[in-house]
Amino acid sequence: MRIAITGLLLLPLTPFLLGCGNHTGNVSKGRKSTVTIAGSTSVMPFTEKLAEHFKIEKPGINVDVQGGGSSAGIRACINRTVDIGMSSRELKGDEKVLKEIIICHDGIAVVVHPRNPLSGITLEQIRAIYGGKIRNWKQLGWIDRNIDAVTREEGSGTRGAFEELVMGKTDIHDSTMVQDSNGSVKEVVATDPYAIGFISLGVVDAKVKALPVEGVGPKVENIKTGRYRIVRPFLYLTMGEPADAARLFIAYALSKDGQLVLKKEGLVPIDE
Repeated sequence: MRIAITGLLLLPLTPFLLGCGNHTGNVSKGRKSTVTIAGSTSVMPFTEKLAEHFKIEKPGINVDVQGGGSSAGIRACINRTVDIGMSSRELKGDEKVLKEIIICHDGIAVVVHPRNPLSGITLEQIRAIYGGKIRNWKQLGWIDRNIDAVTREEGSGTRGAFEELVMGKTDIHDSTMVQDSNGSVKEVVATDPYAIGFISLGVVDAKVKALPVEGVGPKVENIKTGRYRIVRPFLYLTMGEPADAARLFIAYALSKDGQLVLKKEGLVPIDE
């Protein structure tokens, strides 16, 4: 097995526990309140962007955003060690004790190096690549060279959604390279002409080429119309009703201004 993990987020729950004492009741004038948020590294950069704008409106409230992955955020929320959990996959089983708030929708884009001549790909071909049946670009009509497939780590919401929406009952092959964030996957693909990966549509840029899937490009308008099908919700999670500061932050994320921030970042607002 070939595994390359770069910049792994080693986030034990200790920092979350240290933040527990800051959970807020009433937001008092003149006193600093802190909202602790942890979980999906896909949702994290957009939450940080929301926090920047929220701070302008509510300077008395600090927003502490950490990663760790969807599963870690879900566990931290269930354990009440954070105010808000972030997840980029649907909840399962006993995780459904949490309250789900959809803040937007995101497409999962299948990306290759800009020099890759492939103009599109099918779901069957994606499954075959990640399942280990297609291992050479020659099988897809290109060069006689091994495919360097890149996936996310176990517990990642992006991987969980990809497995559910694309892989179905086919397991991701053990030889697939593993990375710990959307950014890391993008960097591998951007520097390796023979790589393929999947990342949040919100972080796609000129460094990589997003492939149409089944003839449909991963674009916001195609997500809105339902033509592009590899789509998952971005979730905020709470254990019961959130405290005042957390409630205000969630309300901002769902507000017209908050949704505009997310839209500008390439995500699909909940009202579209």
